[in-house]
Amino acid sequence: MQEDFHYYATYCAALLAGYKHDEAMQLCYSAQLVDCCTQTMLARTGGPKAAATTQLQLELADASTDPISLQEMTRIWASFHFLPKDLYAKKKRCSLRYLNKYRLICDVNSDLLVDTVELARGESLQAAGIAMHVLADTWAHRYFAGTPSFVINNASFFHDLESGERIKFSHNPRSGDDTEKGLFTNSVYQTSENSIMNLGHGRAGHLPDYSYIRYSFMPAWGDFEVIEKDNPAEYYNAFAQMVYAMKYIRGEVETFEKEVYDTDSVEKYKELIMEILKSSPDKTADYWKRFGEKLSGREVEDFEGRKYEEEYMAADEEGKSETYLGRFFLAAMRQKSMVTSRIFGSGNILAGVSIDYDIKGFKGIRDYRHMVNEQLKKIEEAGNGIN
Repeated sequence: MQEDFHYYATYCAALLAGYKHDEAMQLCYSAQLVDCCTQTMLARTGGPKAAATTQLQLELADASTDPISLQEMTRIWASFHFLPKDLYAKKKRCSLRYLNKYRLICDVNSDLLVDTVELARGESLQAAGIAMHVLADTWAHRYFAGTPSFVINNASFFHDLESGERIKFSHNPRSGDDTEKGLFTNSVYQTSENSIMNLGHGRAGHLPDYSYIRYSFMPAWGDFEVIEKDNPAEYYNAFAQMVYAMKYIRGEVETFEKEVYDTDSVEKYKELIMEILKSSPDKTADYWKRFGEKLSGREVEDFEGRKYEEEYMAADEEGKSETYLGRFFLAAMRQKSMVTSRIFGSGNILAGVSIDYDIKGFKGIRDYRHMVNEQLKKIEEAGNGIN
């Protein structure tokens, strides 16, 4: 998904979930910031390297494909953009190497999604925003895995289900997508198993991120059998699920369960929402923004990627955790640590090793020492009755 949904639609969902305007603005900013928090941004601000939630194309182009670099990619992309559906999935007649990658395929309503939403309950607005980004992307990015893999992520024979026409791709990122003419950009066909070209939905280009399109394709992991993707219907489900999830995070709902969507809160707006979802990609952001302003009666600021950087850089070491970015970084490390731990705990080392802090200490993971210290401080304050 892109800014139209992660920022503006998330703002609308937050309002319907009961958040006030200012809270919704902070929450949706974090949801969009997940697509901006790169190693480059962290180096510029002095933030912890472990808080990276995405990678620039230039960063990926310079990245090695050695095991350590591949694990770092997987930690980022599986944790925030391609949340695995079933870490214990079974598949006959395949190697363990293939099976480990197969188990990282993203899909909706997973146990890891429940873990992600539960992790954000009672935490910061930044944590809620990160969880909403992860939730939304499970709907857009389903059927692809957040690790470089030709045998999993290669896909072919894309067709527009509305026109019945074959979708055409080029490989020049400068040309961009022309949705009116049905021309799209995707990654170069590369048979090298761990090529960056085979990360996530690169072979599908931006098709998964467009809310208007209904398409079919043939994924390598599915033995090239046809899968149909109805993005307007699935993005509507994503929106309704976000409302439900945020009501849970706020404490209005007692439990967060899979395959539950707050259609009651959304139903009266369904016709308008579906109209927005089916609109041209160059208009959806503006339409979501107008819808949000109608709901709140307030102006929705446009996303500005460096809005909170000066506050973070000006704060002393003790105060950084209390800044907007400080809270975002802590929430991002918690999410990445949780997902990595679940993957490692399933016997899969593609996202690296999850360290037992109590036994192994903090050697080599200085950034996470700060994360855990903040959590311990919070627990201690709660125990002392400090709010």
